[in-house]
Amino acid sequence: MNKQYCLWHKTSGVYALLVFFCVNLTFSTIVLAHKYFFGITELTVNHRSQSVEIIHQFTIHDLENAIAEQQQINFSPEYPHYEKLIRQYFEKHFKIQNNNTNIRLSWVGLEFVRDKLFVYQEAQGLKFLKGLVVKNDLLTDTYPKQINTVNFQDNNYQGSLTFSKSQRVAKIVANN
Repeated sequence: MNKQYCLWHKTSGVYALLVFFCVNLTFSTIVLAHKYFFGITELTVNHRSQSVEIIHQFTIHDLENAIAEQQQINFSPEYPHYEKLIRQYFEKHFKIQNNNTNIRLSWVGLEFVRDKLFVYQEAQGLKFLKGLVVKNDLLTDTYPKQINTVNFQDNNYQGSLTFSKSQRVAKIVANN
């Protein structure tokens, strides 16, 4: 057998194996990256400013995909009204109520940290959490397995609420 043919044959086999593993690794990473969908929101009473501070944390591309799907646009940070659409999305899909009345949530801003998006809101003049109703369906229409956790903290108590496609509303009670 020709030595050049044997060398090429061995090399092409190694090359094919390398390509197979690279493709397999790429697809398994994509699948793993989208296996779980979750978001975290923190509600904290700030007694000095007499407000409830709200911090949301979500994966950037999950939120961008949801907005792109709903708006039927190619949505990315280069989009002219990027922050405005994110703000509108949060205002539509996250609400706090007291006595069946929506509490006004002021938009503080957003920031990116690696692949996470942090959204900051504030409910001014609100000094308590007990009895508030939280409505949270962030990303649940786009990702049916989306789980959103809202952690809350006051001087007297703390707890968590869990939201999903089937559980979109919950009330903060002292024994959560």
